[in-house]
Amino acid sequence: MNVMPGTASVQITTLDNGLRVASDSMSGVETVSLGVWAAVGTRHEPAAVNGVSHLLEHMAFKGTERRSARDIAVEVEAVGGQINAYTTRERTAYYAKMLADDLPLAIDILADILQHSTYDAEELARERQVILQEIGQAEDTPDDIVFDHFQAVAYPGQALGRPVLGAAEIVARMSREEVAGYQHRNYGPEALVLAAAGRVEHDRLVALAKRHFRNLPDGAPPPPEPARFVGGVRCTERDLEQLHLALGFQGVGYLDPDYYTQSVFSTLYGGGMSSRLFQEVREKRGLVYSVYSFASPYADGGLFAVYAGTGKEEAKELLPVVADELRRLPATLETAEVDRAKAQLRADILMARESTSARAEQLAHQLLTYGRAVSPAELVRRVEAVDEARVVAFAERLRRGAVAFTALGPVGGLPSDGALGRLFH
Repeated sequence: MNVMPGTASVQITTLDNGLRVASDSMSGVETVSLGVWAAVGTRHEPAAVNGVSHLLEHMAFKGTERRSARDIAVEVEAVGGQINAYTTRERTAYYAKMLADDLPLAIDILADILQHSTYDAEELARERQVILQEIGQAEDTPDDIVFDHFQAVAYPGQALGRPVLGAAEIVARMSREEVAGYQHRNYGPEALVLAAAGRVEHDRLVALAKRHFRNLPDGAPPPPEPARFVGGVRCTERDLEQLHLALGFQGVGYLDPDYYTQSVFSTLYGGGMSSRLFQEVREKRGLVYSVYSFASPYADGGLFAVYAGTGKEEAKELLPVVADELRRLPATLETAEVDRAKAQLRADILMARESTSARAEQLAHQLLTYGRAVSPAELVRRVEAVDEARVVAFAERLRRGAVAFTALGPVGGLPSDGALGRLFH
């Protein structure tokens, strides 16, 4: 057992089979949030099975050797609990929240679905149809699908550029053997973290993990291909009232020294109602209803982007304004802006400490990303270390790089690849 320095509430134990078990004890709560986070996602998938991580996540709840899909739902809800899962480009998570006394049940069910799922053929056929409906719904939601287009433009021909939900034609034909085989090749104990936060005793959590996680497969995900940001333009004509835009640059990953600089910059540039983009684009000019910037970091790179929903005519003014705000930032950045952004991030870090779910997820993320727990005090120090010079240098770094741009809706009249680049350079 290891008690992490600077994180008195956190304890971490590595079992003999390599599974890391981590707990974050919280006083004054009656619940526990817990889950198993796997270091495998869309970017680990071969192109021929794009979407298998997401389909596997769905199938985990569709029956095991001793529980039907209905049994899983009934047992969880009989104690007032919740259970769910999600897939990202680098992670897959299976998590639950229950009253603390029901921790053994939560561990039992999580271990059961990750070790003894049957991948029943009839259930698989039904779930493929469910995911095809999900893909269709995403296609019908322009402010969702524009981000898949953006990802594909940023990382063309790469696993990072493929959709998390998968391609419909691939999902429709994916076999039981492909789903089960993918799980066995990637879900070994060293690729997993079992994390819990709330009213939880670490020794009890470890004992339950030892008892229930005995039959994990031996596999581990292969190292993914390195992220190669390329950029470009993709404009898709659709009969929509709004034009949905995503525009961005090569950002930085979790391990980059500028990771926290990126967070501060994103907050002051387009992260809230006081940000430059919100004030200039929406409040002063009325060009949009929604505009914001965001970062999508990965282990070895990332994206920094701006989303906006606007009208066809307004877009012609919007893009130069977005570019101008980035171009003029080095000469106009004020200390108060940086301080305000850091205060927002500091509050986000500390407010998340009040949520059992957020603390369990953060603990798992830190172990999978950094190999250790990171204390709130250290996170705050890293944010506070960002100054105006670092923000300016980061903005200039973005502006000098290639641009990725996607638009969905009435796209006539939008700038070409070269013209768009000239706006920023």
